[in-house]
Amino acid sequence: MSHKYADVRLPAEFIVFLLCLLAPTLLYVMTKAPELQEPFPLVVLALFTIICVFLVLNLTVQDKKNVDPLFYVFALLSMNSIMGWTTACEQDRLISGFTGFFVETPTYLHTAHGVMMSYWEGAVHLILFLSMIHCAFTGKQYRVMGLFWAGSYICHHIVLFIGVVISKYWSSIQPTFWANVPIFLVSFWTATVLFSRRSPTPIIRADVVIAEQKTSLLFRPADLLMCVVLLGGIIFSLFRGFVVLESSLDACFVYRFKFEPYLKDPVGFPRILILVYFFYAVPVMSLFIYGLIKPGCTWMLDWPVFFAGAMAQGQWCYIGASVHSHTPYTYRLPAEKWWAVISLNVLLALAPVILALRCRAFPAFFMKPIPTEQTSTKKRN
Repeated sequence: MSHKYADVRLPAEFIVFLLCLLAPTLLYVMTKAPELQEPFPLVVLALFTIICVFLVLNLTVQDKKNVDPLFYVFALLSMNSIMGWTTACEQDRLISGFTGFFVETPTYLHTAHGVMMSYWEGAVHLILFLSMIHCAFTGKQYRVMGLFWAGSYICHHIVLFIGVVISKYWSSIQPTFWANVPIFLVSFWTATVLFSRRSPTPIIRADVVIAEQKTSLLFRPADLLMCVVLLGGIIFSLFRGFVVLESSLDACFVYRFKFEPYLKDPVGFPRILILVYFFYAVPVMSLFIYGLIKPGCTWMLDWPVFFAGAMAQGQWCYIGASVHSHTPYTYRLPAEKWWAVISLNVLLALAPVILALRCRAFPAFFMKPIPTEQTSTKKRN
């Protein structure tokens, strides 16, 4: 009986979650101890915490073979997610006394975008981290979840870095902000690792692949509708890009003042996000339309997932910040235009997710074309 209970071990994701719960305690201690708020003690404490967490994680998995190195990345970033959630809750005055030491002066964390960004970090990213850790130790594939997270994380940091640099908060930046630089580099490395790993090839009969790829777009109504929605997303993103760039067109002027005054918010984050869409999301959505027309584009199995994560994170922050109490009233969405603007932005967030689900659920059209000789041989056999 004692041997039976000795073999019982807590799941790795549960242990990681328990470690994450130490993050608010650490923040509380740092807030109450002014001597720990100086740059050098702060760096030392951060490194000491990382080393201790790493040692605990190593003890947790010491009996397991071939531990995925990304497990340590996800586990350490999970603590950062809890810190983000704690910060958001304190900014919305749901709790107090945990993060005062780095938000007592005006920083980007005071903005509505910073609050919504922290909520996403503490909820969605944490769930993804724990889910991927669970999959890693149960032999399940987590590459798709990883690509979604990578897109979300990289979009998060691109908008954050550029937004802080061009905003008024650059002059009052705290040392803790620079922790985002190694975190971004690690997330970028993780994304390259995930893309380099081969996804399990779906087992689809050759005749099904050939029949699917010979079908014109006009006879694939779901894909045709998806192309129309993506084209609408391209037009909407281009239009809002011209609005942010202060085009002299009357339509841009009216839209900026009557529909989405949040685009004028001086914090800068909404403008940077819309310009990221303008310069990056528009070409990517154009490529996706091409991938839905041209058969055999195998990259359509991965990149829509990555893009879906980026758009979901960006739109969550944009929609939430445009109605959040931290945004000055004059820049919030007008009540009379609320449903129309929210609907357009939600559709812009959902379209890439639906595309990613379509590509993963029905991948025959995106498989490599079957050579004619190989098809003839299979038919004879």
